Amino acid sequence: MSVTTSEPAPGGPAKAAEGERPAPRARWIAMAVLLTASFMNLIDVTIVNVALPSMKASLNASPSQIEWVVAIYILVFALCLLPGGRYGDIYGRRNVFMAGVVVFTLGSALCGLAPSIGVLVASRAVQAVGGAMMVPQTLALVPALFPPEERGAAFATFGLSAGLASVSGPLLGGVLIGADLWGLDWRPIFLVNVPVGVLAILLALRFLPKVSRRPDQKNDVVGIVVAGLALLFVVFPLIEGRQLGWPLWCFAMIAAALPMAALFVRWQKRQAARGGAQLLSAGLLANRNYLVGVLLTAILFSGMPSFFLIMALFLQDGFGLTPLQSGLTTVPFSVGVLMASLVAGRLGNRVLRARITTGASMMSLGMIWLWFLVYGIGEEVVSLRFLPPLLMAGFGLGTAISPLFNTVLASVSGENSGAASGALQAFQQVGGAMGVAIVGQIFFSRLVGSGPEGSATSHDAYAGAFLAGVSYPAFAFGLLAAMVWLLPRPGRAATRA
Repeated sequence: MSVTTSEPAPGGPAKAAEGERPAPRARWIAMAVLLTASFMNLIDVTIVNVALPSMKASLNASPSQIEWVVAIYILVFALCLLPGGRYGDIYGRRNVFMAGVVVFTLGSALCGLAPSIGVLVASRAVQAVGGAMMVPQTLALVPALFPPEERGAAFATFGLSAGLASVSGPLLGGVLIGADLWGLDWRPIFLVNVPVGVLAILLALRFLPKVSRRPDQKNDVVGIVVAGLALLFVVFPLIEGRQLGWPLWCFAMIAAALPMAALFVRWQKRQAARGGAQLLSAGLLANRNYLVGVLLTAILFSGMPSFFLIMALFLQDGFGLTPLQSGLTTVPFSVGVLMASLVAGRLGNRVLRARITTGASMMSLGMIWLWFLVYGIGEEVVSLRFLPPLLMAGFGLGTAISPLFNTVLASVSGENSGAASGALQAFQQVGGAMGVAIVGQIFFSRLVGSGPEGSATSHDAYAGAFLAGVSYPAFAFGLLAAMVWLLPRPGRAATRA
């Protein structure tokens, strides 16, 4: 592979020919395009949480419908993440990346213009498909842009982008909603993606290099459908069951998820035996240590989106904080993640399991601290009182997440490392969807049981619902702190499969 060393002539083609890297200035512009797409996807998750109470009020949405605004994105994103990566191999990563940005931008426009909660939920699914198409290509395109000696700096910018998204999302959401631009209320949080997406597409056409396709590769369509049904059979009744009065078919759907999961495993093994495409490698399904690690990752992330869902509803609907005030209240969590990430980078691969236990314990203690804080809250929220427990919980997440991923992937052999990494990210999203369903069920059941939401006792009702809901992440993080010792010490060759 040759490297272009000269800048393109003014007015000339900026993109490199097939098999060449762009010139230095052009490749950093291309990198900015990739970071923009990654940033849009990451910030969308955090910004939506702040807007949920406004959406609930303006669209007259039920509690389960509000849960779906969060859960549908996580669920569809998780399901499409692995196929999205494979389609990048088949059709070319540049092409699939641009198609993903187009779909994500279209989904954002549909979200911003949604006339009803049903259209909003469907539009969020479109957004998620676009996100799952573009995100796997961002990291995969870096080797096509940079020589080996420059890739470390390039990959580091993704961590910076993630940190900025986590901090700026709640603030940007609060500012946009509070400004009520042109009387659009919460809608600009989605519409702002449209001009950014259009600019990203134009720059991608100009600066992203073409990467060789692999049309011989196939996608496991049957595996995608079976895995999707297994997830839906659990998440759908958990979100809708309470509002529907828990009819018998809800329990039947949950029970059917187990044989559906078994069918998925059997299909993957059949595909492996015949040399067919697999959504999840049969080798990974036979790797006990990897499966335990995937379970622990799902447990960790089951507590995060669900916590911020009920936190926004508690602060805004329960105690009347504005979206900006709500966003500012939760910022210490993101700051804690950033602080811990800087420390984690210096520790490298040392004492991984101990760091996971420490981080998960800090997260659990942060949730317990919040429980006691809200238990004696009274009639007013003082945001500064939330700073220490949220900072502790965020620092815990930043402490635990990197060593957890390292420990899980250490049990996987080199030929399966790419598939294992992609599947780990997918199960991270699966855990998030499950957590939203479980914590939403707990929170809204307690809230409805406490009387009308608009009654004089709504402060107590929302406080009680929050106390019930936050108990789940406190338990989940504590469970992770204990269970991580089931994983082998990284580096033992006997554990690799």
